[in-house]
Amino acid sequence: MQKLIQRILLPLLALTLGVTTLHAQEVGWTGSVEPLGGAEYELRFEAAIPSGFHMYDMGPYEGGPNPTVITLSPEAGVELVGSVEQRTKPHRYFDQMFGMEIGTFSGKALFTQHVRLTAAQAKVRAAIEWMICDDKSCMPPSDTELTLVVGAADAQGAAAEATTAPAGDESVATPAAATERVSDTAATSGSVAGASETTAGAETAAAPAKDAAGSGSLWSLIIEAILWGFAALLTPCVFPMVPMTVSFFMKSSGKPALGRFRAGMYGFFIVALYTLPIAAIIVITRLVGGDAVTADIFNWLATHWLPNLIFFAVFMLFAASFFGAFEITMPSWMVNKSDSKADSKGLAGIFFMALTLVLVSFSCTGPIVGSVLIKSTAGEFWSPIVTMLAFSLAFALPFTLFAFFPSMLKKLPKSGGWLNSVKVVLGFVEVALGFKFLSVADQTYHWGLLDREVYLAIWIVVFAMLGFYLLGKLRFAHDDEVQHVGVGRLALAIAVFTFVVYLIPGMWGAPLKALSGYLPPLTTQDFVLGQTTSAGASVSVTAPLRTVDGKAPKYSDVLYLPHGLEGFFDLKEAEAYAARAGKPLFIDFTGHGCVNCREMEARVWSDPRVLELLRNDYVICALYSDDKVELPESEWVTTESGKVLRSLGKINAHYALKTFGVNAQPYYVLQGRDGRMLVEPRGYDLDVEAFVDFLRRGVEAYRAEEQGR
Repeated sequence: MQKLIQRILLPLLALTLGVTTLHAQEVGWTGSVEPLGGAEYELRFEAAIPSGFHMYDMGPYEGGPNPTVITLSPEAGVELVGSVEQRTKPHRYFDQMFGMEIGTFSGKALFTQHVRLTAAQAKVRAAIEWMICDDKSCMPPSDTELTLVVGAADAQGAAAEATTAPAGDESVATPAAATERVSDTAATSGSVAGASETTAGAETAAAPAKDAAGSGSLWSLIIEAILWGFAALLTPCVFPMVPMTVSFFMKSSGKPALGRFRAGMYGFFIVALYTLPIAAIIVITRLVGGDAVTADIFNWLATHWLPNLIFFAVFMLFAASFFGAFEITMPSWMVNKSDSKADSKGLAGIFFMALTLVLVSFSCTGPIVGSVLIKSTAGEFWSPIVTMLAFSLAFALPFTLFAFFPSMLKKLPKSGGWLNSVKVVLGFVEVALGFKFLSVADQTYHWGLLDREVYLAIWIVVFAMLGFYLLGKLRFAHDDEVQHVGVGRLALAIAVFTFVVYLIPGMWGAPLKALSGYLPPLTTQDFVLGQTTSAGASVSVTAPLRTVDGKAPKYSDVLYLPHGLEGFFDLKEAEAYAARAGKPLFIDFTGHGCVNCREMEARVWSDPRVLELLRNDYVICALYSDDKVELPESEWVTTESGKVLRSLGKINAHYALKTFGVNAQPYYVLQGRDGRMLVEPRGYDLDVEAFVDFLRRGVEAYRAEEQGR
């Protein structure tokens, strides 16, 4: 049985932790405006060339390769001084195939143009053409267009920048576009592509590309990882090794100072063994594929049904292991080989002792490490590295701490049946957390299997059983009989049953704000006390929201807004309705698997002032970045690289990255007519007062804009 589990589980774990590296073959272009003094300015165009490729310089090459060409079209009010210059020195060599000397760029290339401003503000449109090759083949020639605004941005003390935009699109350079975006060209169809023509042409500043999830999410992951690290120490595989290992170092070193140094290095190697492998995967993926590719990988891990079902199965297997059904261990040959080298002197011996600890304790730490990594894949690129570092630091801390203060070893409790109880408690927690992944797959694909009340019922039963276990009413195969309940177990049981009581009102629609990020949305609940509609929506006293054509909003049969709010899920429809209603547009970039989105909706949107503003002063448009609804072929979007985006979520995610430079949720944009942004967008922030101010400033900006027409 154990060998069978190893053969099944270890490949699943490898698939969970492994990241398939993809090769990004686009050139990312950014543009900026730099004041030179007076009315003189310098336009700067920088190309980020993918690793392993080179781009040809400006030539010209008659009968040779396609050179890089930048054609500028200034509007009235700005004059070109001279021509475009290539500031980066190209690598020049004689090409035998073309029979001429050519120049190429690798990595990055900078081009500049001197201009003179004769008005308060003016635009310069740049049409860029280029071609890249590697040692074996060349990509087809590519082109893009971007527009730089000269004058206004400089008065605000910000460098104006722009990124690649679709050919024929007037993407205006503003401080918003200061980060690199993908150079994919969306077709003018699909749920957001039709509206991108106006939004991309917005003349007001978009928000800087940043982590829309905010810092709160990462800190919560770090704290959770630290708690898991300390929990791993209390398992029967690890706890008895703490005093044994530290005593070994103190006795074998001869001098206390040397023993402390060796024990410190032992802790350092433990941290490195847990952190460096996942760090290497992330860094290599980012270097080879770039930010966009890494984002695609983690978005796939976080939202696709296959990894989520695998994660769910892995959590259930881990829980079964903690309950005593079987033991997950590393292959004996690996453990024995590492242990045989631990007798070596010097740092090599210490390293192999640390490796032996990691391998031997795998049956207890493996499920915890897998849980930490799986949860952190829903975060930003570096979240798995940071969380694993936090876990390993907490795990390795006692080995160093007890080496510095050996007398503390006497205060450690003795090993016993309580260690197995810790494993069982962790098993219950694994079961509860595992259902989150099944819930994400259920929401993104609209299966309807795990609605909110079903999810809550499972949690209530799981934690109730945990409470009975702590009181000794449930026993597993490896448990000792509980003769009496100690104060510690009683305190834990009280805390668990208190949590169960807190969950129960959620079966009738209580918001349970503290758990909003982990539960399915209230809109999936069939019955909410005091409300008569399904899906938990408030009873509307007016007619249901309709589009300009009198139809129900697209996707409103499968997508909902919280708190009974009504809105749209297609940007084109929302923009048309907002123009007719004379209201600004509230664009919510969200996702089914977005924990921070649910927190914002439960803790911020629920404020009466926020709900009043959203309901009365805005037209709401929720764009889900992870929804798997397959769109008709007429609405598919084809990127410049030839990739066809077929699902609603992928098209929305592409639009958010291309237009606003964000690939995380939540992200809120207030938009006026013609795609103009009213105020700087916001990401994850639980400050209710700031969010109310954000909405009010948007309304004021919209009214001022309308009065100026």
